[in-house]
Amino acid sequence: MNDAAPVPTPAPAPRRRARVRAPELIGKGGWLNTGGKELTLADLRGKCVVVDFWTFCCINCLHVLDELRELEEKHRDTVVIIGVHSPKFVHEAEHAAVVDAVERYQVHHPVLDDPELATWKQYAVRAWPTLVVIDPEGYIVAQHAGEGHAHAIARLVEELEAEHEAKGTLRRGDGPYVAPEPVAGALRFPGKALLLPSGNLLVSDSTRHQLVELAADGESVVRRVGSGERGFAGDSFSEPQGLALLPDGRVVVADTVNHALRVYDPATGHVETVAGTGRQWWQGSPTSGPALEVDLSSPWDVAWWQGRVWIAMAGVHQLWTWDPEAGTVEVAAGTTNEGLLDGPAAEAWFAQPSGLAAAGDRLWIADSETSALRYVEAGEDGYVVKSAVGTGLFDFGHRDGDAAQALLQHPLGVTALPDGSVAVSDTYNHALRRYDPATGQVSTLATDLREPSDAVLVGEDIVVVESARHRLTRLRLPEEAVRVDAVAHRTQRAATEVAAGTLRLDVVFQAPTGQKLDTRYGPSTRLLVSSTPPGLLADGEGAGTDLFRDLVLNPDVTEGVLHVSAMAASCDDDPANEYPACHVHQQDWGVPVRVTAEGASRLPLVLAGMDAEG
Repeated sequence: MNDAAPVPTPAPAPRRRARVRAPELIGKGGWLNTGGKELTLADLRGKCVVVDFWTFCCINCLHVLDELRELEEKHRDTVVIIGVHSPKFVHEAEHAAVVDAVERYQVHHPVLDDPELATWKQYAVRAWPTLVVIDPEGYIVAQHAGEGHAHAIARLVEELEAEHEAKGTLRRGDGPYVAPEPVAGALRFPGKALLLPSGNLLVSDSTRHQLVELAADGESVVRRVGSGERGFAGDSFSEPQGLALLPDGRVVVADTVNHALRVYDPATGHVETVAGTGRQWWQGSPTSGPALEVDLSSPWDVAWWQGRVWIAMAGVHQLWTWDPEAGTVEVAAGTTNEGLLDGPAAEAWFAQPSGLAAAGDRLWIADSETSALRYVEAGEDGYVVKSAVGTGLFDFGHRDGDAAQALLQHPLGVTALPDGSVAVSDTYNHALRRYDPATGQVSTLATDLREPSDAVLVGEDIVVVESARHRLTRLRLPEEAVRVDAVAHRTQRAATEVAAGTLRLDVVFQAPTGQKLDTRYGPSTRLLVSSTPPGLLADGEGAGTDLFRDLVLNPDVTEGVLHVSAMAASCDDDPANEYPACHVHQQDWGVPVRVTAEGASRLPLVLAGMDAEG
C-alpha cells in the first residue's frame, strides 16, 4: 500500500452473467485419470465444470489443488474438475513428467496434458493458476486467476446447481475420474534426505505423507514415521519436504502442505508442531511473533544456520527463520514479490526458494522458478542476497561455463561440498551440477538422473534423491565434470503484442456473490507494477490502490516482461453479521509483451469475474 490519499476503486458492476460458449478442450498429450477415455465438453454436459489451468512447477497451482479438494468432495455428483496442464518449463512438456506430477500431488480428477498450450490460448489464459467455471449448458460463467477463490467458486456452484436443477439441465451422478492403480515400493516421490548421526538416512516420502528411515545402504527400511494419511494431528504429515538436524539431535521437518514446521525425535519417535497454525499465510497476516500463532506458507526446505532454522518459504517467495529458544518466527529476506532481485535482504525478490544449504558464512539457496543459485551472507548493515547463477523467470536451460551465462532448469536442491563449491540438484535437467565460487564456473557432475530434488554427502559419496525414480542413488563425487551440449530455452508462452505509447492496464475484479469490497480499514485493493528490463516502462511503475493504470512504454525498448501483482479483499455482505468472514484474492502475473504497430492499447488481466470489454 502507498501513503498517498487513495482514489476510491469503482464499485463492482451489477452481476450479469455473460453467455460465452466454452471452447473445446484439446491437448496433444491426451487425457489422464480417465481410464484411457478421451473427454469432450459434450461428455461433461449437465455438470458444473471447473477448468484448472496449472503447471506442476508452480507453488500457487499446488495451493489451488489443495483448495479445490473440499469442493471436489462435497459436490462430487454435480461438479467435475478438469485440470489442463499448461507447461512453463521444457521438462513440464514431457508427458511422463505430467503423469508423475498427477500422482505426486494426488490429483483426483481428469487431467488434459496440453504441452503446446492449445487450450490455454483458446481460453486466453495469462497466468498460472487460472480457474474457469463452465455451466451445465457449456457456457463460461466465471474466471479467476491466482489463489483464494475456492469460497467464491463454491458459492457459484451452489447457484448453478439450483438454477439448472430447476431448468432440468443438471445431471447428477459419477464423474469421469478413474483412479490409477497404486504402485508398491519403499519410497514414492521422495523429496529431501538427511544423514542421521547413526549413519542411517532419513527421507521425506512426500506423496505418502511420511518420513522413512533407511539403513546406511539407502534401501533397507528401518522405520516409517507418520500415519501415511494426509493430516495434521499426532504424527500425521501432509507432503513433507525439507529436513534439518538440530544441535540436540532432533530433526526439524518442513511439513509443506500443512504450512507448518514439525520436530521429530529419532530417539523417541515423538513428533510435535513447533511453528505454524496449519493455515496458509495471506497478505496482511503477521510476519513475526510466537511461532505457533503465525501462519506459514508452503515451507519447502529448512537449514540450521547462525543459531536459527532458516526456512525456504516457497509459497510467499521469502526466507523466514524459526528461533527454537525464543519460540518465535519472523521474515528474514524477501518482499513476497516473485522475481530475481538482489540487495539488502528486506528488499530482495525470490521465486519459490526450494532448497537450502548452510556453508560457513553463506546460506545457499536453490531459487527454483528463476532457475537460479543464490545465497545470503552477512553484510555491514545486515543480511544481503546475491545471485551466483540465473537471470530471471523466463530464461533456463542446461549450459555450463562462466556463471554469468550458465543456465539451470528449476533446481530444487543445493548441497555444500567439502572444497567450498556447491552441488545443485538441477531437477528439470535431470542432472547434478556444480558451482565453484573460486573460479565462477558451472559444470555438470552427473546426468541421467530423474528429477533429482536433493543430495546429501555420505563420506566420499553423494547420495542423490531421484524423486521420479522413487529412490536414493549413490554417486562417487567425480574429479572431472561430465561434458554436456549446451541448451538454452525461454518460456513457450507467446508474447502479448501491444502498441507503442500508453497501455491501459485493467485488472478485472468482481466481488463474488454475497460479498463486497472490504473498505473498513482503508483501500481494499492493491496493484504493484514493474518490468524486465526496468527500462521497458517510461512511466507507471510502483504501487497503488486502484486496479487500473496507464502505463507508458519506452519507445526504445521493443520487448520485455510486465510484472503485475494484484490483491483485493472482500467480505461477506450481511449487515446482520457483526463479524463477517473476509477473503483475500491475489495473483502475480509475468506477461511477456512485444511492441508492434498492430498491438493492443489495453491489457486486461482477470483476477475474478469476466472482462466486460473482452
